Amino acid sequence: MSNEKSKKPALQAVPSTPRPSREAAMEAVRTLIAWAGDNPNREGLKDTPKRVVGAYEEWFAGYDQDPADALSRVFEDVSGYDDMVILREIDVESHCEHHIAPFIGKAYVAYLPTDRVVGISKIVKVVEIFAKRLQTQETMTAQIAKAIDDALKPRGTAVFIDAKHECMTTRGVHHPDVSTITTQFTGEFKTNQALQDRFIRMIGRT
Repeated sequence: MSNEKSKKPALQAVPSTPRPSREAAMEAVRTLIAWAGDNPNREGLKDTPKRVVGAYEEWFAGYDQDPADALSRVFEDVSGYDDMVILREIDVESHCEHHIAPFIGKAYVAYLPTDRVVGISKIVKVVEIFAKRLQTQETMTAQIAKAIDDALKPRGTAVFIDAKHECMTTRGVHHPDVSTITTQFTGEFKTNQALQDRFIRMIGRT
């Protein structure tokens, strides 16, 4: 990743360490290629370190973004609307912190507004920000719900994520058809089972 980018330590789950230079990151890729048993200087691999570092900039762009900023512009004229706001089928493309292997799936997010709502694209942006970091699916699910709760102060938030993990499909147990479902419910979604069940039905799950 570029050394010139500013990183906000407050966004990190743990204290951040100094970001290495771009050249140091590329040298680390060369080392891994050599460790795998190939020659990082051969024609087909010569530019691979540069491409990998560029991919990392895209995959992990969430470290340079603040979900609170994404949710900072709210609208207080809701005209009495007090039912669920639901976003379905949000693409999730993330990497697990255990193997830096991709996990890919869908997120479903809902909240019960009080006196403020947010542009629906901002909810998608929050999912993307947390997805573009290293973490577990469980952690990401909880982080999305907390960010919405902190910014919007809703009566409740619901997050449902269904994803397949490459660390299970291309290595380890090699079970490509297994998906992982995680949920996080807060406020009325947590205390009202009927409301929780309605959310599950409305996102097309049983």
